[in-house]
Amino acid sequence: MVSTYNFFDIACLTQSVQFNPLDSIDGGPMSKKPTAADAQLILHLYDLRREGELRKARNWWLTTFWPENADDFIKVASAMGSQENNWLRQGASYWSMAASFVLNGVLNAEMFLQPSASGEMYFIFAKVQPFLKELREKMGEPEMFGNIEKVINSSKYGRERLKWTLKRVETMKEKKAAAKAS
Repeated sequence: MVSTYNFFDIACLTQSVQFNPLDSIDGGPMSKKPTAADAQLILHLYDLRREGELRKARNWWLTTFWPENADDFIKVASAMGSQENNWLRQGASYWSMAASFVLNGVLNAEMFLQPSASGEMYFIFAKVQPFLKELREKMGEPEMFGNIEKVINSSKYGRERLKWTLKRVETMKEKKAAAKAS
C-alpha cells in the first residue's frame, strides 16, 4: 500500500508530540513509542528510494563507489556536473535528510535504526567513516555526514550495527582487491 500522506502531513502529525528523540536511547526513559505516523514515514522513505534517479545513485554508492581515502571522495565531490557527483550528493543527502527526521523528533529512532529501514545508511556511512575526520577537514565541512553519524552513535544498537557493517565493508573491499589481482 502506498502512503496517502506526504512529508508535510506526517511532520504535522508527529510535531504535536514534544519529546527528545534521544531520551529513549542508551537506557534513557522511553518517551515515544513508534506510532502509525512513524510507520507511514518509513514507508514513504522506502517509496522515495524507488525513484529512478535515486535508485541509480544508491546502486552507484553500493556497487561502484569504493573510496579508499578522503582524496577519492573529494575527487568525485569536486567533479561538479558529473553523473557521479550527482549520485554522491543524492545518496548522501537522502540519508542525511532521513536521519534529520530522527534528530528533530519527527521519526522514532529505534524504528529508523533497524536494518530494514536504514541498513543502506550504515553501509554508506561505513564507506566514509574510516577517513571522515580528514574528509571534513579537507572539505571544510565539519558537519559532513553529521546527521548520520549522530543517529548511528545515539544508541548502543546503532554503534554495534556500525561495527558489524565496517567489518562487512572491509571484507568486501578485500574480496574486490583479490578479484582484481587475479
